[in-house]
Amino acid sequence: VQLQASGGGLVQAGGSLRLSCAASGRTFSTYNMGWFRQAPGKEREFVAGISWSGNTYYADSLKGRSTVSRDNAKNTLYLQMNSLKPEDTAVYLCAKRTLGVTSWSGIGSYDSWGQGTLVTVSS
Repeated sequence: VQLQASGGGLVQAGGSLRLSCAASGRTFSTYNMGWFRQAPGKEREFVAGISWSGNTYYADSLKGRSTVSRDNAKNTLYLQMNSLKPEDTAVYLCAKRTLGVTSWSGIGSYDSWGQGTLVTVSS
């Protein structure tokens, strides 16, 4: 599967952004999907995930400030982020979790990655 993330940009602290991740293929509705982010000089970290059935999972970093969703008819994954902080500045990447894997936060749990979209939050 090919994944293409978009929607990043420059936003002031307190602002909002909605990221999108377009997926190729006909079986997107069967995928468990995740969002990760990687700030300069830091390790890639899990942000949020959504199962094929719509169950959602969040890391503490954006919990309460973000919503992950999907539109299977459009083969698209979303991440709505609100009340953004300068420390949210990072490249945000979408990924498809490997079939049969149960961990959401492990980088090794995912077998397909998009190229990422840069989110910059100014203070």
